[in-house]
Amino acid sequence: MYELSANEVKTHFGDMLLRAQRAPIQINKNGKLVAVVLSIDEYENIEALKIQLLKSRAIQTKADIEEGNLVDGESFFDELETGKYD
Repeated sequence: MYELSANEVKTHFGDMLLRAQRAPIQINKNGKLVAVVLSIDEYENIEALKIQLLKSRAIQTKADIEEGNLVDGESFFDELETGKYD
């Protein structure tokens, strides 16, 4: 992944946009990563994957409910508090 400082982005904005079409660009300010610029195609792919994951989880949740694969909420939180899932 290509890296630029915030100052470099200010002075080379057009170049950064062109580079972002090929690969994501990290933007650092004071040595810390503050942003990532990526192409609209990459962004749309990420959003589509998120939607696909949510749909998959919704389908699985519906199937679990229909099959009676449910967990009592109070018991679950009690188990969390006792460290069962640590």
